[in-house]
Amino acid sequence: MSKIDRFTAIPVRNQDADVRNKNFEEVCLGYNIEEATAEASRCLECKKPSCVAGCPVSINIPGFIGQIKQGNLEKAGEILFDGSTLPAICGRVCPQESQCEGVCVLNKKGDSVSIGKLERFVADYVNENKTLKVVKKPANGHKVAIVGSGPAGLSCAGELAKAGYDVTIFEALHKAGGVLEYGIPEFRLPKERVVKKEIDNIRNLGVKIETDVIIGRTVTVAKLLTEEGFKAVYLASGAGLPKFMGIPGENYNGVFSANEVLTRSNLMKAFRDEYDTPVFVGKKVVVVGGGNVAMDAARTALRFGAEVHIVYRRSIEELPARVEEVHHAQEEGIIFDVLCNPTEIVGTVSGWVKGVKCLRMELGEPDASGRRSPIPVPGSEFIIEADSVIMSLGTNPNPIINKSTEGLKLNKWECIDACEETGKTSLDGVFAGGDAVTGAATVILAMGAGKKSAVAIDKYISEKYN
Repeated sequence: MSKIDRFTAIPVRNQDADVRNKNFEEVCLGYNIEEATAEASRCLECKKPSCVAGCPVSINIPGFIGQIKQGNLEKAGEILFDGSTLPAICGRVCPQESQCEGVCVLNKKGDSVSIGKLERFVADYVNENKTLKVVKKPANGHKVAIVGSGPAGLSCAGELAKAGYDVTIFEALHKAGGVLEYGIPEFRLPKERVVKKEIDNIRNLGVKIETDVIIGRTVTVAKLLTEEGFKAVYLASGAGLPKFMGIPGENYNGVFSANEVLTRSNLMKAFRDEYDTPVFVGKKVVVVGGGNVAMDAARTALRFGAEVHIVYRRSIEELPARVEEVHHAQEEGIIFDVLCNPTEIVGTVSGWVKGVKCLRMELGEPDASGRRSPIPVPGSEFIIEADSVIMSLGTNPNPIINKSTEGLKLNKWECIDACEETGKTSLDGVFAGGDAVTGAATVILAMGAGKKSAVAIDKYISEKYN
């Protein structure tokens, strides 16, 4: 490899766009050892690393990257896994550009260090070569229940298990992983090769995972505390209840939530010929929304053979999705109809979708979020032909746990009201975090919440029971 330019990142290899848009194999191929070593050599290993402060789980980033430079991947893995329970996942799906990489000092003159790609490289090496060694404290005899096996629940469970707790995760679905399993497509996050291995790492710490258990129906939070012997409960049930626009025509056949399409594809393997999971997208699909989930739904529909339009009411520069995901979607052939707002779903006499009526928009003054507010352009109405419409407008927490847990305080958005720093709720011994508290957010923010709550639960149990 030629001499390294300190201010230019080593490019990462991807599948060719015209090949990958027809398969569900992972798009990003990652670094090999030579590329990873070269990229690691760009790191300045700052004495006061801003990247660590920008990481929601406070990984010792210069520490693990420094070990890559020295060729000590086992030690790099020890440092990485000490800070994160799911690094192979985070290296693939976290928005590093707005977190650790966003505050890298090299940004001032060029490209930041590709921290996420290096995290992925080390975590994959550890998982594939089974070199992970985790130090656990002796068992302390205290049981903790975790509700939900998504990133917040897995993070909290892993940290508590390392601290000596007897941890059981209760998962409503038949497979562990939460949004990692049902929400993020195979081409971004392989299930067997990545998600399963990271969950196995959690299991190897002694964490038990019970699937097909609906807290609030199978058993209540109160019974976990009073009859099942758990000293604390952590609610990490996520936010899986989809939102819709409330416009005419949303009840037509062919209107879906992104959650349904992604769950059928990811968890129920509709993309595999040997599975009988039904999924319908048609020849022309409109995806409404501009976040990462919208990109995932659109790129999934494309791989099922459809022409796909993403309809978003603001400009392409204001899309909330990661820049990388938008770029990949554009490369693959997704059509972006920006500055457009759906007003009605048009249907056939037999009750099926045949199009989406939209208004052109223009940007006005900034709203409360700082983004310029979209304003309808009079007389600009038009129709996009479609066989199906996928709504990707965000999600809310499922109300089953919230409504079945007496005394659990909720906020005005019907999310669990919990302390940001500890996850403590209105109920003694009950903590909460992740999307169940914040509404739909990122994997790494959920993990950060789980890690904080593990510290708080340890303190709570130590003070009350020891």
